[in-house]
Amino acid sequence: MADLVNLNRARKLRDRTKKRSEADENAVKFGRTKAQKTAEEAAAERARKTLDAHKREEP
Repeated sequence: MADLVNLNRARKLRDRTKKRSEADENAVKFGRTKAQKTAEEAAAERARKTLDAHKREEP
């Protein structure tokens, strides 16, 4: 005789694993650490300051 399967539990487990895999994909695609974010912001700020320092004054 085959083992009984609780269909509710099986469905919830399937949904949970699907959501976990989607979350992992999004973390790889969009996720950045706080250190990476601050480093990128600092680099953008340095680039903006350098660009502003090289602007010409219009009379």
